[in-house]
Parts: sequence; C-alpha cells; structure tokens
Amino acid sequence: MHRTIAWDDLRLVLAVAEQGSLAAAARVLGVNHTTVLRRVNAVEAAQGVRLFERLPGGVALTAAGEEVRDAARAMAEAAAAIERRLAGRDLRLAGSLRVTTTDTLMAAVLPGILADFRAAHPGVTVEVSTAHAVANLTRRDADVAIRPSREPPEILVGRRVAGIAFARYARAADAAGWRGEAADPPWLGLDDSLAATALGRWLRGMPGARVVLRADSLLALAQAAAAGLGVAPLPCYLGDATPGLARLDPAPLAEVESALWVLTHPDLRRTARVRAFTDFAARALAQRRALFEGTGGPPS
Repeated sequence: MHRTIAWDDLRLVLAVAEQGSLAAAARVLGVNHTTVLRRVNAVEAAQGVRLFERLPGGVALTAAGEEVRDAARAMAEAAAAIERRLAGRDLRLAGSLRVTTTDTLMAAVLPGILADFRAAHPGVTVEVSTAHAVANLTRRDADVAIRPSREPPEILVGRRVAGIAFARYARAADAAGWRGEAADPPWLGLDDSLAATALGRWLRGMPGARVVLRADSLLALAQAAAAGLGVAPLPCYLGDATPGLARLDPAPLAEVESALWVLTHPDLRRTARVRAFTDFAARALAQRRALFEGTGGPPS
C-alpha cells in the first residue's frame, strides 16, 4: 500500500533532483548527507519504487523520479506564488527582507546604505546573501536583488540606477611602471567559475597576458592587486574605493561595461518593506553614480 508523500519529502526529492547529488542537496537544505540519504531511502521504501539511480558522481532520476520531480516542481512554484501574493498585501514596515547582491557591492558601497535604511526603518531586518548565483526571486529565495547585469531577467521588475565601469588597477607604487602599451605587467585573472562573465571573456581575449594568480572573487583580486601581485581588472566602484590601488586607465574599459539594477518580483513590489527598501536603495545608489561609472569618487 502506497503512503501519501509529505510535502517535506517532495521538497527533498526536488532538491536532490535539481542539485544532482545527495551531498549538494544536503548543502541547499541545510542538513547533513546522511539525513538526505536516509529520507530518500524511506520515501522510496514507502512508495515501493526507486526514484534515483545511485552513480559514482551523483544520482540519476528514474522515470518515476522524473514524474515526482515535475509534480514537486509544480507544487513548489504554486506555493511560492501563494507566498508572493500574500507578501504583496503586507502593509507593515516590519519583518525580514532578503537581499541578494555581490561581495564587491557589500565591501565597497552597501554597508552605509543598509545602515541608513536601518536607522530609517528599525522594524525591518535585512538578510544579505552574496552568493555568486543569482537567487531565484520567483521562489522567494530573496525579495530584492541589487546586482550588476546587462540584461536582467524579464520576469523581474525594477530600475537601472547606474552604469558600471571597469578599469585596470595596480598597487599605487607600481602603477607608473605598468601604464602604457609597452608595459607587460603580471595579470590577476578570474578562475573558471567566472569565465562566462563579460570580464572573463575580455580576459580570454588577451592571449599574451602573463596571469600569475586566478581567483573566484573580484574582491580577492582587489586585495591581491593592493598587495603588489599584479594588475587586476576591477569595477571602478571597488577599485577607486580600495586603499592602496591606482587606476591605470584614463578612461574605463568599454568592452566590459555593465549596469547596476535594483530588482524584485512583480508580486512583491507593493509589499511595504520591499517598496520602502527598493526606493531607498535606488536613490542612495543613484547618488553614487559617478563612483559606479568611473567618473569620480564616493560622495562626501
């Protein structure tokens, strides 16, 4: 006799299916690998059907597993839609607000803006994520995204608050010797996790560059450049604000221009705390347009 599958078990199956391994699903769910394995085995035993084939590098869905995954995904999307609609009617300037952004924005710009917002709206608790992957606002992994993008997802709404310029930076003591076309400085580059970005593609177009260090973070490249390891291409809002760095280019690099967006899901834009934060953040970020676009420093 088949037992009814609990929603928590369907969420578990969906996480394993989407992540491709028990270990990755455990990280996403915030539990240990053994717990995921035990619960998957229990679901399969209760239903009398195998959902996953265990492989050396992860798992593969069986035909039954694919059916359960599709049904669980539809249920998750429906539940998220209900949550968004209810949240969209929340008129309280209180509660949690989840913001996804980048580590560079948190290092150079956002802390002061968040402090000012907190002073204006003490009832709102901001939760910040700086993971590389853009949070899924449709599933309410976050309420607001403050991120660079040339073309943000069509399903989101918001505003473009500034352009984002990039330039080459080096330790101030080394900058004079590394300017000019004849210079052959050591370069600091991006690893494979950021190879698909506009900056990663630009770096690949420099086949003669001597790359002495690669990192998965522009913040790490800025610190390495400030220590004298080499030249790093950085967003101007980070490079101009990092002590000890000097810009090598009189003008930003046109090939890697981007834009800064403040985005949310249409169902959430009327939520009081979301609306208050997006308006506040957009105004504050726009005041720093010169810093983002590489034409000046931060406001006094």
